[in-house]
Amino acid sequence: MQDFAGEVIRPVQPSNSLSFSNFSIIAHIDHGKSTLADRYLTNTIQRSELGKNKQVLDKLKVERERGLQAQTASMFYTYKSRTYLLNLIDTPGHVDFSWEVSRSLAACQGALLLVDASQGIQAQTISVFHIAREKGLKIIPILNKIDLPAADVERVMAQMETVFGTAPEDVLLISAKSGHGVSDVLQAIVERVPAPTSRLTDPLKALLFDSSYDRYRGVVSLINVQGGTLSTGDKIQSSHTRKKYEIIDIGIMHPEEVSTSHLRAGQVGYIACNMKQHSEAHIGDTLHRVGESVEPLPGFTPTKAMVFAGVYPVDSNDFPKLEESIQRLTLTDRSVTVQRDSSTALGQGLRLGFFGTLHMDVFRQRLEDEYNANIIITAPTVPYKIVYKDRTRIISNPTEFPDVQDPRTQVVEVQEPMVKASIIVPHDYLGEMIDLCTSHRAEELDHKFLDVSVASSRIMISCIIPLSEIVTDFFDKLKSRSSGFASFDYEDAGYRRSKLGKMSFLLNHKPVDALALVVHMSAAAHIGQTWVKKLTKVIPRQLFELAIQASVGNKVVARGNLSALRKDVTAGLYGGHHERKLKHLENQKKSKKRMKRVAGSIDLPQEAFYEILSSRKAQ
Repeated sequence: MQDFAGEVIRPVQPSNSLSFSNFSIIAHIDHGKSTLADRYLTNTIQRSELGKNKQVLDKLKVERERGLQAQTASMFYTYKSRTYLLNLIDTPGHVDFSWEVSRSLAACQGALLLVDASQGIQAQTISVFHIAREKGLKIIPILNKIDLPAADVERVMAQMETVFGTAPEDVLLISAKSGHGVSDVLQAIVERVPAPTSRLTDPLKALLFDSSYDRYRGVVSLINVQGGTLSTGDKIQSSHTRKKYEIIDIGIMHPEEVSTSHLRAGQVGYIACNMKQHSEAHIGDTLHRVGESVEPLPGFTPTKAMVFAGVYPVDSNDFPKLEESIQRLTLTDRSVTVQRDSSTALGQGLRLGFFGTLHMDVFRQRLEDEYNANIIITAPTVPYKIVYKDRTRIISNPTEFPDVQDPRTQVVEVQEPMVKASIIVPHDYLGEMIDLCTSHRAEELDHKFLDVSVASSRIMISCIIPLSEIVTDFFDKLKSRSSGFASFDYEDAGYRRSKLGKMSFLLNHKPVDALALVVHMSAAAHIGQTWVKKLTKVIPRQLFELAIQASVGNKVVARGNLSALRKDVTAGLYGGHHERKLKHLENQKKSKKRMKRVAGSIDLPQEAFYEILSSRKAQ
């Protein structure tokens, strides 16, 4: 492994002789961001442990498994006899966490644009690049994994020049795994990333861009000091809540918390100030000294949940424990919205809002891993806009969706959320991708070539597609039909009018609210048949014939019959006329009809719900 031109040193107290650089890393999942950040930039893994994969910044199990690193860390670096404090404010590499990306980049002056030399540019890298460019960050292009046999350096550099406008001579060629060229990255951060423009003589002004919860100290906030100096014992005030606090602990992340006496203008660090409620730490808030009046810094756009799902305990007696576990988990994930919900079939539960399906899956995994929760999650839904004659309402729970065909509901139109999707894929799979998009009601399809060369060129497909079409199995189909080569990204594109209806499932002509869906009318028959077929397999047989129906409004679009359990009432009859047997069978038939009429209500067991809802949505 090659040595660094500079020297990474252990933490010291920040002094006036230090220079600061705040930067982030823009990269797609599995492009080597964690390896570069952990092993070299923060020096948290020693060089003698080259063969081990200890990713310190990925503190959670789910972060290591899914590549969702989003941490803050500081390092001291000596270059040409001068000491620099480099602050890495990292971003997750998935489209569901665009809000996390925006708030992290707000505290940076530069960004490392990391691209895999074997895979090329991915869709999510492009979207984060545009966010960084809009914020005026200095972009340092880096080509990683150049030592792989499948690396095509010239082709990917041409892609970067076409898409990002980067000059080939500005691109750094590295291998984070072997250490080749990594010293150039540290030097480039020092030489290219501008220092913060804040001054020590300015009034104290700090941007709160992240927070976590400690059971002993309360809320621990990550801040970027953009003016003045903040020290232990200082009294500060929130511009948003107007509440006052006293600093009891202050320091930097190296990569764990290291207490210091103060933070200077331009630094990134943490503070603990006896903030008891996580709701007091408003992301994007401006903190200032008590008694001083400052102009608040530009905040962030409030989070907007795009995918909703109901969470219920398998055992209804575990609801208090589940509610407490979710409340604790939301202390570390502020973007999840929570409200109580109830179902006649599943009992008490909670309805949660997420950025996307990956965000929902990560939250579910953390709930199971960290709190041993045994839960049922309903099929994900999106918020629909219902326009009435006198008002407009947003509905995310399918059970509340009105019957649009009934004139008494006074519904003028129904609108569904749309997204602008981008897909990057080799040109060999263009036909498959267009067919996939059109089958999911995509509109305004367009494509362009990313590579200059015709051979093995890559294409970026853009379209407008309903959000409800991509929250189910769209991503899995995308990977399957592109042999894993496609990358996907999307952004909000507002609402559009659509022909939607509420699909209810009836057991013996009685609806089951927990299974309700909102479907497009063009696919109602297919979805209904698929779900009815699935229900006939998981619902236990009764002593009478059970009718399973899928209906939209007053129209039944699919039906299945679950045959009754029958006792052989003719087993004890030997000999005699065949009419004796027919008489017994006719009496059995009449008894089953009477049983269906008197005790025909079906209680769907929790095991059947778990089998239906824990698997992927049938659509």
